[in-house]
Amino acid sequence: MYKRVVITGIGALTPIGNTVKEYSAGLFAGKSGAAPITYFDTTHFKTKFACEVKGFDVANYPNIFDRKEVKKHDLYSLFAMVASEEAIIDSGLDLQSIDPTSIGVIWASGIGGIRTFFDEVKGYTTGNGVPRFSPFFVPKMISDIASGHISIRHGLRGPNYCTVSACASSNNAIIDAFNLIRMGKVDAMVVGGSESAINEAGVGGFNAAQALSTRNDDWQTASRPFDRDRDGFVIGEGAGGLILEEYEHAKARNAKVYAEILGGGMSGDAYHLTAPHPEGLGAIAVMQATLKDAGISVEEVDYINVHGTSTPLGDVAELNAVKKVFGDHAKKLNISSTKSMTGHLLGAAGAIETIACILAMSENVIPPTINFHEPDQQIDYSLNLTLNQPQERKVKVALNNVFGFGGHNASVLLKKL
Repeated sequence: MYKRVVITGIGALTPIGNTVKEYSAGLFAGKSGAAPITYFDTTHFKTKFACEVKGFDVANYPNIFDRKEVKKHDLYSLFAMVASEEAIIDSGLDLQSIDPTSIGVIWASGIGGIRTFFDEVKGYTTGNGVPRFSPFFVPKMISDIASGHISIRHGLRGPNYCTVSACASSNNAIIDAFNLIRMGKVDAMVVGGSESAINEAGVGGFNAAQALSTRNDDWQTASRPFDRDRDGFVIGEGAGGLILEEYEHAKARNAKVYAEILGGGMSGDAYHLTAPHPEGLGAIAVMQATLKDAGISVEEVDYINVHGTSTPLGDVAELNAVKKVFGDHAKKLNISSTKSMTGHLLGAAGAIETIACILAMSENVIPPTINFHEPDQQIDYSLNLTLNQPQERKVKVALNNVFGFGGHNASVLLKKL
């Protein structure tokens, strides 16, 4: 008999808000996080804008970092520490009174310390050929180090690792933690994902793959899922953190509960390195697997936060998959892509978008898909895509989809208690 799993804490650091409260306000206001890139000179780059985190300064977090500690972190890891801290505090867990082996960390990143990697290698190649790398180079760069930092800071001795499945990474982290708790392996888990790939290598690499929007003359509305003129995703950065807890454990300490996780599903496209299966076979399979795992019918789902990256192929394939899975009920759902506001946070996308589902449940408001201007004949607008404006709706059950390069698909289903 599986145990029940609930979410008791959330934390967010995003391009539209540096706390959950700010993130929520940005979502329901339809705020765009896009702006010209400030991290490097974009003169020779095809894309000159991104969704950066605004006003981030480690000096604002003296309870988390000191000067000596900061140099041990890549920016993606700093983001992880901040979002996980907010989630832990929000949960009200007294970590000093809990068996440290009964709580662990699974923290995702699709790319990890790409900023550190680029800076260190660039420094070597532009030098005199003498290998003078920082002793923190490897520990800062590897994708699993954020989970290590979180566990060390809080003394958490339970399972500790990183999930890496491109843009599906943090949904995979949530699913893994969900399974560990419901099987009785642990009482609680700190989960989430973080990413900071807005540098020369990240932007240049995605440009070379023709994945990014190049709408430099209208960057604020460049992330436009379901619009005829969408031309690629807008790269974003930040982190999302969640505390997953066994239901009876949370109940015993009178914890507030945001939502119950009913199920999680995973699938592979087995089709192409970067493009989705044109018939959405992987997307169909992952949603069906999630519904089966949760043991609920399609008619019970109120809202889907879709992957919706604003790519010509991906948006069409996913909506066709939704229609296939949900049938007549597809037109009774609310659907939205919050990437229209945050941009695409890559390995952190699943975490912040699961939090968006929680906020929709809490507020009974669907966050919008902003920046819609022109209809696309390939898209069925009889589906309620929550275009441009938030919509009031009671949300009892919500589904979050994330899909990644390599054909990785992961979905999480939540229920409001």
